[in-house]
Amino acid sequence: CFWFFVYLVFCLCLLELLCIQVIADNVGDNVGDIAGMGSDLFGSYAEASCAALVVASISSFGINHEFTAMLFPLIISSVGLLVCFLTTLFATDFFEIKLVKEIEPALKKQLVISTVLMTVGIAIVSWIALPSTFTIFNFGEQKVVKNWQLFLCVSVGLWAGLIIGFVTEYYTSNAYSPVQDVADSCRTGAATNVIFGLALGYKSVIIPIFAIAISIFVSFSFAAMYGVAVAALGMLSTIATGLAIDAYGPISDNAGGIAEMAGMSHRIRERTDALDAAGNTTAAIGKGFAIGSAALVSLALFGAFVSRAGVTTVDVLTPKVFIGLIVGAMLPYWFSAMTMKSVGSAALKMVEEVR
Repeated sequence: CFWFFVYLVFCLCLLELLCIQVIADNVGDNVGDIAGMGSDLFGSYAEASCAALVVASISSFGINHEFTAMLFPLIISSVGLLVCFLTTLFATDFFEIKLVKEIEPALKKQLVISTVLMTVGIAIVSWIALPSTFTIFNFGEQKVVKNWQLFLCVSVGLWAGLIIGFVTEYYTSNAYSPVQDVADSCRTGAATNVIFGLALGYKSVIIPIFAIAISIFVSFSFAAMYGVAVAALGMLSTIATGLAIDAYGPISDNAGGIAEMAGMSHRIRERTDALDAAGNTTAAIGKGFAIGSAALVSLALFGAFVSRAGVTTVDVLTPKVFIGLIVGAMLPYWFSAMTMKSVGSAALKMVEEVR
């Protein structure tokens, strides 16, 4: 009886450790990948909408009180929601997934379908909601813009987001050569792996930067800062689909942990692992959207500020402006360092508690 009691206590301790590990994993996934990414992209969405509405309010939209045209940024968001709802039907009803190898292509296909449908939707609402010719506030002047030019501004941001998402997925998926080369460099030690990985990370930003630069140039040429703001909204218009793809992996991982904790069959765990692997491969697409849209949104917010405040020029050679530039460039590293340190401290305390 004594040894049976010891064995029972030992099993209960193991079960408790497994429960703590699964719960911690589930919390981390939900906080980091779902709530964190969702709040980040929602913030970018709200900022881009506000920037576009501010510029619209001091353009001919606001002067002539053309309410429908002035709400064009919100119409873009509304069309994006409808398109993303429609896109889900392609995975659930139109093209049913029956094999494990079909999961990852289906997730990528969702993003392409939503982008194509969104392009058609924006063309329709640009023709209906906007007048054929209108003026946009451009640093103290009124710039004449046509509705098809604003459609191109939204479209260039939309397709730039798709390119950034797929480039990010190319450089982070084990199905392609970049990650395979990094894995191959591990054979000669950690030093070559770190060097090779850093070099690959630096190289991965080239195409996204050009995509953002082209979208900024085209949208600014057509509709000044209002064009940049709606381009950012275009990039974020299919973000409901992007977030669904990003959250797919954590949800599958959580399901697998719960299945293991509940003592379910090994076959279920294999199925959830396959779903988790596909989700983790495509999860980087959401990160690419978040970073790419942040660049456009920051420029759109700056444009809204200088338009409303009446600032005509910004002299970089002014000491205060240059100081602000270098301090502002330092802030992301400061916040990142504090975040990483807090995560490390929390992980250390969690490990000590489990032990």
